[in-house]
Amino acid sequence: MNWEPLLLTFKLALVVTLILLIIATPIAYWLSNSKSRLKPVVETLVSMPLVLPPTVLGFYFLMAFSHNNGVGSWLNSVLGIKLVFSFTGLVIASVIYSLPFMVHPIQSGLSSISKSITEASYVMGKSKWETLFKIQLPQIKPAILTGIVLSFAHTVGEFGVVLMIGGNIPGKTKVASIAIYDEVEALNYDAANFYSLVLFAITFCILLLVYLVNGNYFKSFFK
Repeated sequence: MNWEPLLLTFKLALVVTLILLIIATPIAYWLSNSKSRLKPVVETLVSMPLVLPPTVLGFYFLMAFSHNNGVGSWLNSVLGIKLVFSFTGLVIASVIYSLPFMVHPIQSGLSSISKSITEASYVMGKSKWETLFKIQLPQIKPAILTGIVLSFAHTVGEFGVVLMIGGNIPGKTKVASIAIYDEVEALNYDAANFYSLVLFAITFCILLLVYLVNGNYFKSFFK
């Protein structure tokens, strides 16, 4: 059995989740504290991947990153970077596509923190960054864990976006969801079942772990 699509899938999900954790935290912090008139616009842009068909996003990524168009042409001619049908392109498209799955849990967690705790931190002389990293983020560990798991699982299950921007290049852009489609097209149901079963089992275990951690079941087990 060819494990390459599965390994590429989890590599993509891991890279995307790490990048999302870094960029989604400041976005969620701004959204949870901002009173700017631009806030609804930013919230709408962040949430767009939740409602748009993946193929629509994939099509616009393909158009934007194509070497025949503005951004893609500039990246190719100036920096020598080709995003279409490349792993880098898959990462960028997946980060944008999975952005709400990381931003929303963290934003919800930050919004739930009592203002008195934050104000007490400021009164004690802590800066905004110190308050965020030493007071606020430690209090929303379940929300952060939920964001990490949802982003990872969502990236593992992507199909439309990765097919549009990455195509189907073995070892480079052919992830497990594409491999399953290929095997079904070839009537090779045993291979399709193998890929599907692995994704099903791993996704189940990840979600179960989240519910066990967030529900404090581990603490009750070890009491």
